[in-house]
Parts: sequence; structure tokens; C-alpha cells
Amino acid sequence: MANLVIVESPSKAATIKGYLGSNYKVVASKGHVRDLPKSKLGVDIENGFEAHYINIRGKGDLIKEIKKEAKNANKVFLATDPDREGEAISWHLATALGIPVDKTLRVTFNEITKTAVKSAIKEPRSIDMDLVNSQQARRILDRIVGYKLSPFLWKYVRSGLSAGRVQSVATRIIVEREEEIRAFVPVEYWTVDASLAAQGGQEFTVRFYGDAKGKVKLGCEADAMKVVNAVSNSDFSVKSVKKSKKKKLPAPPFTTSTMQQEAAKKLGFQSQRIMRIAQELYEGVNVGQENGGVQGLITYMRTDSQRVSAQAQEEAKAFIGEKYGDKYYPSSPRVYKAKAGTQDAHEAIRPARIDLEPARIKKYVTSDQFKLYKLIWERFIASQMESAVLSTVTADFECAGYIFRTSGYTVDFQGYMAVYEESEDDTHTTADEVSEQRNIRLPDVKEGQKVELVGTDPAKHFTEPPARYNDASLIKFLEEKGIGRPSTFATIITTIIARNYVKREGKSLVPTPTGELTNKLMEESFPDVVDYAFTARMEQRLDDIEKGGLPMNTVLDDFWKGFSAELDKANEKMENEELEVPVEETDIICDKCGSKMIVKNGRFGKFAACPNYPTCRNTKPLTKPREDGAEGESEEKKAVIADFKCEKCGSDMVQRTGRFGTFFACSRYPECSFTKQRTKEIGVPCPKCGSKIVVKTGRNRTVFYSCDRYPECDFSSWDLPTNEKCPDCGEMLFRKKGQAVLVCRKTGCGFKKPIEGSEE
Repeated sequence: MANLVIVESPSKAATIKGYLGSNYKVVASKGHVRDLPKSKLGVDIENGFEAHYINIRGKGDLIKEIKKEAKNANKVFLATDPDREGEAISWHLATALGIPVDKTLRVTFNEITKTAVKSAIKEPRSIDMDLVNSQQARRILDRIVGYKLSPFLWKYVRSGLSAGRVQSVATRIIVEREEEIRAFVPVEYWTVDASLAAQGGQEFTVRFYGDAKGKVKLGCEADAMKVVNAVSNSDFSVKSVKKSKKKKLPAPPFTTSTMQQEAAKKLGFQSQRIMRIAQELYEGVNVGQENGGVQGLITYMRTDSQRVSAQAQEEAKAFIGEKYGDKYYPSSPRVYKAKAGTQDAHEAIRPARIDLEPARIKKYVTSDQFKLYKLIWERFIASQMESAVLSTVTADFECAGYIFRTSGYTVDFQGYMAVYEESEDDTHTTADEVSEQRNIRLPDVKEGQKVELVGTDPAKHFTEPPARYNDASLIKFLEEKGIGRPSTFATIITTIIARNYVKREGKSLVPTPTGELTNKLMEESFPDVVDYAFTARMEQRLDDIEKGGLPMNTVLDDFWKGFSAELDKANEKMENEELEVPVEETDIICDKCGSKMIVKNGRFGKFAACPNYPTCRNTKPLTKPREDGAEGESEEKKAVIADFKCEKCGSDMVQRTGRFGTFFACSRYPECSFTKQRTKEIGVPCPKCGSKIVVKTGRNRTVFYSCDRYPECDFSSWDLPTNEKCPDCGEMLFRKKGQAVLVCRKTGCGFKKPIEGSEE
């Protein structure tokens, strides 16, 4: 009998199957198979926080199928992801399949390569219940907070709201930054730049710094003009020139957090998109037969460790020596110090195969996959290289008792900078941060030398408020404060936006009125839940459970005692208070009663509604009229009017975005709830009924292909149907999603071939 290997995702299963051969069958659980019920709390608080798990709806047939395979298998290997969540999935699988926990064969691998997978299969272990209990504790804590706080918010704020343990803290962070911005008072300051010319006529710029006593701030125009008038008819002389050599160290290889920050800054990707692409790179992509076929391209992408294996270091050393020369490799391998509290179970994020340079795989991967892989590959190679050597210079120039300064550098030896440079954080100027001119190319000047004044340029500035958080800066703040885990950062941001506590404005995260009101209520009634230090301590306690140093029930019991007391006190207090729930006004005037319309949320997104409902039931698409009378811009994006009318009432159809992507809804919603999805044909007949295949959008805006006769014909596919036929059996060939490969999906056939020269 064959051995059974159970993983989480189908793409990962396909990759691993190619490594293990015919004696192994690899199946996918498609994530969790058991969870707490949605309809009730599912945790017996009075009896030791016993969790009542049930099989997830829709997973029954899958569980039955895997159970049958497990019964017929010689051995069952549970190969879910190598973290708390993956350990819990393995535990749930063992329970659902009826396999005793002490007889399960748990295997993990940090990278999905042939060597790593085969080595893991040779050394299975039992399920780590400390890891499982750590995940269970987090799940139960989040369930208690969500299911106990949500009814409180429904009662006193608005129905449909929900609360979360870490998400509430993230909302508070964004609200507090917005309050800082509102309270910010700009401070006027001035700079004075002087253009100087050295012997030979080379011009360069210096900036006013101060006087002989030190730095001086120019707070108004009079201060600036005093300096300008003093130096206008005087000679400048070189007061001092300080030159030095400086080594610049490379940045360490990526952790989950730093990968999300850097990809957000350099690639403009949102955190959820980054993690989805990283998952695809980890699970495996077909990179062509010349590169080994289906390969896991990076190591496990949920890690806060900067550790690199000795084997990877040796491979990097050989690659750097061959590609750039021995002088580009340091005298000994680089080791990066772990931060306090780091979980060191996994390596840093790095390429699984260093020889697979980004250019070699570009034609086989999507544009997004290529960009992120290139970033990871370059960051890792640079992290193992020799430091860059810079020649720095700072020069002070004196005139009429005032000091002007400039500084700059030149690169003497590129070192790691030949491959990669880390992006810098966004900075905003304060009144104390009027710095000298930097990175100016200076002529060769010496102390005491006279230089000629060409002109002066006084300029007025105002200090800027702190920047709003974006994905990168919020993730950095969460990590610094120890709030959440790197693997949860993307979910935190997605959740607070989905709950309408926060919205995106460009790349910035901005609190909504609902988010601000809810945060105010949470701070007043549940200070522990939204306290930074309390949330960080809870993360530490979850880590202690994982290490076996703390019982799960101790953590849950301690939390419940404090939380339940806060809940009772909050309910008692709110019984005698009324909250004024803010409404979001628009500039749209109701054409029936003349009132200013307000923003409402419906099944299909936001719309404008009359505030006098139910007396006036007028609604409109949420658009801002333009001066020319044409349809204007919506508050989030331009409203698109369809070229067809509502089939129920004849009104305009307006493009909307919902849970399953873009669709058209009647402009008279909610009075008329008719919707229609526009589809695009791909020129391929349905393999089931011969009708047309159309493109559709599913959850998270993912594209899939379906028969246009749905639901009469239920054919659908994530993979792209083609007009090519399988040479072995004559069935239709499909292009695998995200891969440059054609496959036959007929049971027992298994034909596949790469698409040569394909570039996404």
C-alpha cells in the first residue's frame, strides 16, 4: 500500500508529489478541516475553556475522501505548514481521520525542495501539543473577545459591527495617529542656501547651520534676511573639512515583517498581496525543465528569524565568489543577531536555490511573482556580501560669523550595494530638523581657502505633521510593540478595513467615523483589550505556552477574570448613557425633500440615502456631480454606468465591488435589488456541454472560468481551458493557474507539458 502525505494546499501537493514518486500519494486538506462553530461561542468557559470543534461546513466530502485514503495507506504523514497554525491543522486532521495523536507521523520542511522533503519524510515526529495549545489559546482568546464584545457594539454603536483582540489595538494605533495629525500645529522655519564657486569655477551649494556657538534655528523671514544681508557682500572661507572612510553593512535577510515592509515600499504591494505571492513562491512554481520543473522558490515565509543555514551560507559564498569575485565576500560568513523574543524555528526568508537567479525564471512566473522573488533573492545575496566602503566628507564654511555646512559621500567599494540597497523610511520635518545640505559633490577644498559667493536663496518652510500609517509603517509599529505575530499582520490590516473601522486613501490607512467612535468606546470600557503593553504581554504568554513553560488554561483563566469584570462594568455604565453615532454626510442634495444625503452601507457597498428615512426613501449612487453635469467621481473611484438597463425597473446599472469582485447593480438600490455580472468570453467551448466558457471573479477577486449556462451546466475551473487537445487521450488541456504549463485533468492520464517561451 502507498503512503499518504497530507498537506494544506493543492499546489503544494502537486510540487511534493513530483519529489516523492509512485509509492506516495499526496492530498490537500485545503486549510483547516475543523473549527469552532460560527453560530455560537463554542467554548465552555465554566469547564476549563473546553473548545467544541466541528467539521467545517463544505469539508465533509473532503474529510470522507481523505479518511478513506488514510485507512488504505501504509503510513500517514501530516505535512502541513511548519508553524502553530500548521501544527493545529495536523492535530485537527488526526482527530477528524481517527488517527491516535501518538501514532501520527508529523513532518515539516522549511523549503519545498526535493532534498528537504525527502529528509523530512525520513525523520517524522509526533504532533507537538505545546504548539497546538498555543494556537488553541489564541483562537479561544480571539473567539471570547469577538463573541462577547460584538453584541456590546451592536447594542450601543451599530448592528453588524464586530470586535477583535488584536484588530482593536491596530484600530487604536491608526486613530491615535489621526488625532496627532489633527492636533498638529505647523511651525514656520526658514533655510538659507548659498551657492559658492571654488577655484576653477565649480559651483556647489551649502546651507546655513549656525554660528560659532552652535546650531541656530531661523524662525521667521527677519532671521533669514539678517543672515542673507550679512553674507551678501562678504567672502566665504573653508573653516573645516572632515574626511573619513566608513563601512556600510548590508541589511539582514528578510523576516516576514521586513519582507512586507520592503515590498510595500519598493513594489507598492499591500500586505495581503505580498503574503499571497510569497505563499505561491513557497509552494512551488513550474520554472521550466531546464531549471528542474516545479520548484519551491523560497523558504517558509512566516518567520521572525534572521538565521541562515550553514548550507545556504556555503552556497551563497560560492555564488558570490564566482559571480562578483572573492573580494565581495567577507572574511567569515555573516551571522545576524536575533532580536529578543524571536522564534527561531525557521530560517530567514531566502531563495531555496541560490543558482536560480531572477532572470532565469522570469518567463515562467507571473509579474508579481517575479518582482517579489527578485526582491527576496537580491536581499539574501546582499546580506551575505562584504560591506560597502564609503568616503564621507563634511565641510563647514564661514562668512560674517555664520557657519554654512554641506556633506556628502562617494562609494569607494560597492560591496553588497552591487546587488541591493535597502529603502529608507519616510521622514517628515520637525522644527528641530533643519539639516545641512547632503550628498553634494564637492570640489577639492582645503581649510582656510577662500570661495566666491554666487548667490543666496532664502526659503520659507513649515514643519509637517506625522505621516499617516501605511501597510509598511503600521507593520513596523506592530512589530516594535510586540503586537500580533508577523504571520498575522496582513490579516489584521485586511480585517480592520473589512469592518469599516479603517479605509484606504491612496496608500494611507485612515480611520472612519465608526472606527473612531468604536475606539473611544473600547478605550473607555475595555482599556486592557486595546492596551499596547497588555496585548504584547499576551503574545509573550502565547509564546510561553508554545515553549511548554505555561499551561494554556492558566493564560485563558487569567484573561477571562479581568475581561469579564470589564464587560460587566461596561454594560452597567452604558445602560445610563447614550452614544451619538456619527453619520457621514455627502454633498448630494436629496431631490425629493432637499436634505443633504448621507452615506449608508448596503449589501452591494456604499450608497447615498436620505437622512429622513423612512419618511423619505430616496437613494442614489454615491457620486459627486461635476461642474459639466456629467457623472462625477465616487468617494472611492469613478462610478461606471453600464451600457444596459436594469431588467426589473429599467433604471441605470452602476458598477459595484462586492465580496466576489466587480458586478453591476441597479442604481435604485435598495428599492430595486437587481444585479448582473458582466462576463467575457475566451473563445473556448465548455468541455461539458459545448456552450461558451466565460471569465468570472470569485472571492478575493480571484479569476476563474465557468460555463455561461451556469447553473444548468456546473462546469468551472481555476485553470484556463484551452483549445489544445491532450495527445494521449484527446481531452481538453488546461493552463495551470500561475504556471507556464499545460495539463490534462482526466483521471489517470497525467499528461503535462511546459509552455515554452511563455511570459506573464
